Amino acid sequence: MITYRHDIGAWLNAAEGFARAPVVSPRAGVGRLHDAVHGAGGFVDLKLGHYNKDGIEVVDVEGEIDVYTAPRLRELLIDLVNKNNYQLVVNMEKVEFLDSTGLGVLVGGLKRVRAHDGSLDLVCTQERILKIFRITGLTKVFGIHDTVDLAIAARKSEK
Repeated sequence: MITYRHDIGAWLNAAEGFARAPVVSPRAGVGRLHDAVHGAGGFVDLKLGHYNKDGIEVVDVEGEIDVYTAPRLRELLIDLVNKNNYQLVVNMEKVEFLDSTGLGVLVGGLKRVRAHDGSLDLVCTQERILKIFRITGLTKVFGIHDTVDLAIAARKSEK
């Protein structure tokens, strides 16, 4: 899994398990430390991984999808589509925060796969994240499922 973090807008590729100094988050407020701690003292804003299951590429996302981290998710989705993966499931069960930039990346990914008659489904059960999709009307655009297995089963049944 690749780990990325942001440090006042600068991108760093952070190696897992390496101790880091505290990072001040833009959302944490003045003088407050960002509390998205992962592992033994490392600060992580976004973790991305992917694997193929039953012919569908599953993208695991953990952390915050915001203006700083969304470009990494965009790059991964573009890379997967460029490698002829047009059936995608984005697992957002461990997403702690999603802003409009993150929504834009997901919509952009959906447009890319649909250009190849593909699909992009989401796995999400967190009410605070689901509320964002409901408010924006994106529940009518994305298939949103409770588990990766249900998302894959729903996609397979449509074929």
